[in-house]
Amino acid sequence: MRSELNVQLPENMATTLDRTAWLQGTPAQCKIPAAPQIKPRRLVLLGVPGVGKGTQAELLCANLGACHLSTGDIFRAAKCANNCERTPALTAALDYMRRGELVPDQTVLALVTERVGCLRCRGGFLLDGFPRTVAQAEALENLLKSNKLKLDAVLSYELPLEKVIARLSGRRTCPGCKAVFHVDARPSKVQGICDHCAGSLYQREDDLPESIRVRMEAYERSTAPLTDFYRRRKLLVSITAEGSPEEILPAHWSRLKPEL
Repeated sequence: MRSELNVQLPENMATTLDRTAWLQGTPAQCKIPAAPQIKPRRLVLLGVPGVGKGTQAELLCANLGACHLSTGDIFRAAKCANNCERTPALTAALDYMRRGELVPDQTVLALVTERVGCLRCRGGFLLDGFPRTVAQAEALENLLKSNKLKLDAVLSYELPLEKVIARLSGRRTCPGCKAVFHVDARPSKVQGICDHCAGSLYQREDDLPESIRVRMEAYERSTAPLTDFYRRRKLLVSITAEGSPEEILPAHWSRLKPEL
């Protein structure tokens, strides 16, 4: 087990962890491949929006040398790409999203399968946003098995609902430059005014407490079968997401198996 943790993100992290292959898919390759690890960590991250999963992913990547493989990042990058640069699976996924429909399991799996080289990366990976259903989890299990790989753990970040609501309801967004602030954690220099373009900050409708509560309860219902699936596989590791990112990070090492 590791005895020391680097809780500071390296300044050059953005250049050392290149995710070109993940964002663009086959046949793209990372310009700067992840450094091979003696024991690459292969993890899945679960947690409701606002729980701090993204920050923990960055800290874990810095400590493990693994790549943060977020399906959300694929969709965001694809929206800026030319149609000719999109694979059929990605085009289909974006079409579902434009219509406000859920992307089917088969389409999501096709996106990940196109990027199977990232799962074989000798630096390891942190999967974020996939799987979301038991069917996707079973498909991932089979995909990894066919490549002679297996997950080390599934990290489930947990925070009481009222604290999630407090975090998300404090967000304020600039309608002009889309910058996001937080009334407590990251306030603007002048209350209600964007630091970057002097726009008037506002609270998005989906950041209102009641809207957040409905979303979070729906998320919990939809992911309960998934957490049960990984609990039965003895892979689920619950991480209490209270405190600062630096305080939360050591919990990963105290809760994971000693060999990790």
